[in-house]
Amino acid sequence: MDNIVIEKPPVAAWPAIEALANCAATTGALLAARRIHLPRARVGRRIRFADGSTASVYRETVVDRGPTREPAVLVVCFRLVLVRGRGHALFRLESILNTALFAGFPGYVSKLWMTHDSRNTYRGIYEWDGPALAENYARTLWRVLALVCARGSIHYRVLPGLRRDDFLRDPDAVAQAVGAAGDGAWWLPARPALSEAVLAVSQGSVRSPAPTAAAPRSPAPPTASGPAGT
Repeated sequence: MDNIVIEKPPVAAWPAIEALANCAATTGALLAARRIHLPRARVGRRIRFADGSTASVYRETVVDRGPTREPAVLVVCFRLVLVRGRGHALFRLESILNTALFAGFPGYVSKLWMTHDSRNTYRGIYEWDGPALAENYARTLWRVLALVCARGSIHYRVLPGLRRDDFLRDPDAVAQAVGAAGDGAWWLPARPALSEAVLAVSQGSVRSPAPTAAAPRSPAPPTASGPAGT
């Protein structure tokens, strides 16, 4: 895995508006072609992070596309200003409309939507094709989030050369590779969040059990008529 990409300031306002408009148009085309899906295999899975917080997956969004050539993990966090109590449930329902703000960006592969943790912080865990594209998206999204989020609560990390499921399955290896072990990183799972069995189910690669051997057949009973001359 290459070096982690530390966050930079958001992009300028006009380029952000232009990129978001293009994204919305592309998302509309993807929806019309039925290339956006909401798998359920990981929904409900709880993830504990290295900072001590815990959140659950409440939605996954995947786009049909070609093979990922430059995988990168992107983790984003933010804290909404006015959402409290039952407002979190309402936000989770309406947030599906925000699909238009990311699914059409170049390089987008998938996203796990995380519930808020005990500090009211939301996270999104993405896989992207191209770390530079992932960073550009995060810096563009920042412009939108800044309108509704607490100041100083928006952060992101890009991990080049890493697939999302590998990131969730072996966070210790990730921590050692980037030197984040034990530093209370908000973006790093504290323990494995995916098993091989979960990966197999989600990828549709669970094999059916081998068929049992058929019992040997009894010899056929003799027919009433024998050979000629008997």
